[in-house]
Amino acid sequence: MKRYRADLHIHSCLSPCASLDMSPKAIVERSVERGIDLIALCDHNSAENAGAVMRAGEKLGLRVLPGLEINSEEEVHTLAIFDTEEQALAMQEILYAGLEGSNRPDVFGDQVVANEFDEVEGFNDRMLIGAVRMGLHEVVREIRRLGGLSVASHVDRPSYSVLGQLGFIPEDLELDAVEVSSRGSVESVRRALPGSRGRAIGVVTSSDAHELDDIGSATTWFLVQTPEVVELGLAFRGDRGRRVEIPPRTG
Repeated sequence: MKRYRADLHIHSCLSPCASLDMSPKAIVERSVERGIDLIALCDHNSAENAGAVMRAGEKLGLRVLPGLEINSEEEVHTLAIFDTEEQALAMQEILYAGLEGSNRPDVFGDQVVANEFDEVEGFNDRMLIGAVRMGLHEVVREIRRLGGLSVASHVDRPSYSVLGQLGFIPEDLELDAVEVSSRGSVESVRRALPGSRGRAIGVVTSSDAHELDDIGSATTWFLVQTPEVVELGLAFRGDRGRRVEIPPRTG
């Protein structure tokens, strides 16, 4: 077993609400500088920069998992985290089919597609910050079908979270984990988790970084054999000796 310090919720310059400084190479360099071993790149409803961040990570020994932050029709955000770029792009194809509207850079910000050398390759003109025509249960089912992990985003926040939008976590929603933001109460979230579902839901803390200085502001330790989706899933369930360790909050 090995302990990995992870930040599983980082946006790149593809997300309209993220800083343009959040380029693939810069994200990787700042993550390594902050002593992080594992990150997940989760842009809004898109994985077009995931491969570039993965390739940049390989050069510096940082494991990057490709993901997306999906906005369901209930306006609930869910992280979809995969092992391969192909899986993430397959999820992206499903989302694009249910995503309407065009981006307005003057209102929402640019959506920059970049490569691992931080060269701009283009701009995404879809309304990535919008909601897809998929319900929350369908989103989670599709993530599971494609072999990914589903993590309810920043559940301690009043907006764009399952608790904020629905007021509860449905017992039949097959989440792997819930995420607590850097200022949230882990214990309060644990008390809100369903208790009669017959399967454990993990708790993770991550930064939801939109700027370089945000990276690593909240992290989680995973005790696993390898930094792969199946191992993280075991850790979320506390299965086969794998586990999640959340650092004590300060301040």
